[in-house]
Amino acid sequence: MDKSLICPRFEKAISLLSQRWTGLIIYQLLNGPQRFCNIESSIGISGKVLSDRLKDLENEGIVKRDVYPETPVRIEYSLTKKGLAMEPLMKEIEKWSQTWLEA
Repeated sequence: MDKSLICPRFEKAISLLSQRWTGLIIYQLLNGPQRFCNIESSIGISGKVLSDRLKDLENEGIVKRDVYPETPVRIEYSLTKKGLAMEPLMKEIEKWSQTWLEA
């Protein structure tokens, strides 16, 4: 396929979602707001990589970070409206994987 025919926005979306762990982080956050340690343990990602991916997703407006001034400070991550709009896409990927991929 001629690269000039690929929509730049589509290319950016695929580039973002193809980063390792990004799709799993988004999928995990579809369950609602979560703390860093919950995301880290649920998908088995290193703390540094998770931190980097969350920052990237926050910069893209997909994830928001809420800081609660408690002792100790509580930080939760959740999907923004833009991030939640990916739910149908993630559910379709899940459905496709269940049908076509072996465990």
